[in-house]
Amino acid sequence: MQTLNRPSFIATTANQLDGYSIEQTLGLVRGITVRSRSVVGLIGARLQTVFGGNISILTDLCEQTRAEAYETCVVHARALGGNALIAMRYDATEIMPGVSEVLCYGTAVIARPNV
Repeated sequence: MQTLNRPSFIATTANQLDGYSIEQTLGLVRGITVRSRSVVGLIGARLQTVFGGNISILTDLCEQTRAEAYETCVVHARALGGNALIAMRYDATEIMPGVSEVLCYGTAVIARPNV
């Protein structure tokens, strides 16, 4: 008999988890990160726009910011006793020129695999 390796924490944008039963809803959790672009990063980004295509400096910054907001959200869910996050979403807002907020939020739950 083969044993499936199940992740210790699951996150999804769906409202349920296929193959799992939600035993308890723990509530809304969020992770927020506020970042500013450095002068060097802005200069590099402007140079990349001259050549067109992907602006990798800003892509990397956005990816790092979203990852940090996600990790904070997971920490919050685990602190409530959750092992999963459903209905997860991201939101981003420019607070002031060059300063952006990224919010990751969802519902923390306790989910058990269906047997």
